[in-house]
Amino acid sequence: MVFKRRTPRSYLQAIGEFFYPRGGWLRAGQYVVHRLRRLPDPAHKISRGIAAGVFVSFTPLFGFHFVTAAAIAWMMRGNILAAVLGTFAGNPLTFPLIATASVRLGSWMLGEASAELSHPSVVAAFSYASLEIWSNLKAIFTADPVQWHRLSQFFDHVFLPYLVGGIIPGVIAGLAAYFASRPLITAYQKSRIKRLKRNFEKRRAAIEAAKLKVEEPSVG
Repeated sequence: MVFKRRTPRSYLQAIGEFFYPRGGWLRAGQYVVHRLRRLPDPAHKISRGIAAGVFVSFTPLFGFHFVTAAAIAWMMRGNILAAVLGTFAGNPLTFPLIATASVRLGSWMLGEASAELSHPSVVAAFSYASLEIWSNLKAIFTADPVQWHRLSQFFDHVFLPYLVGGIIPGVIAGLAAYFASRPLITAYQKSRIKRLKRNFEKRRAAIEAAKLKVEEPSVG
């Protein structure tokens, strides 16, 4: 395949690059900005997509952020690729703040103000829940008992508070991303159009000058 790596990454390398990309987070951010600049849609559609991606970053739907962001962007008539890129607002640098704040806010909104989980506790809860889901799926084909009580506790005390508590900051962050990105993208697109027009005029002037030089000897 054209885009396949010559040397496949190991699982440890994939995990390591998730937490710290090969070129660093600055380069990863520059890449996202570069891709957003090259999108052909109008600024308002791109900004809608960015807003959808940023909003989804505040949800506990890990593993489905891309799909969820794309679906919301499609419903909002926003740019789907911009929505996918917008989900990078949720990354290992921001997740500790997002997860802790969302779970605490959601617990308070659901009347569980005493349930304050730290970020390591939230990560551990998602890890245990994933392992239990995997164990229960395997138990279908074996004689092992199926147990769902831990998942019930996880849903009540972590997942649901995270989901509810992430809505308000997610909407605020999404709106902020929309109103911040739209004028910037509009200004960039106008500047790019002017630059392309100048380059076109220069090339046309060069072609006309070349034609005149060729025609001058024949006139004499």
